[in-house]
Amino acid sequence: MRSRFRGNYSHAIDTKGRIIIPVKFREALGDTFVVTKGFDGCLYAFPQEEWDAFEDKLRALPLNNQDARQLSHFFIGGACDAEPDKQGRILLPQSLLAHAAIVREAVIVGMGGRLEIWSAERWESAGESGNIDDIASAMNAYGLSI
Repeated sequence: MRSRFRGNYSHAIDTKGRIIIPVKFREALGDTFVVTKGFDGCLYAFPQEEWDAFEDKLRALPLNNQDARQLSHFFIGGACDAEPDKQGRILLPQSLLAHAAIVREAVIVGMGGRLEIWSAERWESAGESGNIDDIASAMNAYGLSI
């Protein structure tokens, strides 16, 4: 069954680098899942099944292609397994916290088949990157019409 993540939640990061994953998301993620670097300075969290499919696609890319290797380094090399504790917290490695510039507050955003974990500051400015009407019009080229 495909996971469907929607909505967003704000949570504090504790001094040990742990963040609470909301119950709604935790249930769909399962007992263990994968967190990795994401585009735009956020983190991605994938249910194991979704991660396996994504990693298979990355591993199928040609090794003799430098861009393919760099993409694999970014996602696979930056990945860690996550397992929530009894309070629903996961420990984010310092390297991932630094990539996403997460210090105190984070926003966890449901994005269909994955979660995105943003610093509160980056999440706030992410919505200011352009005119949403123009962006939506440009997506017509990819078959998305609203």
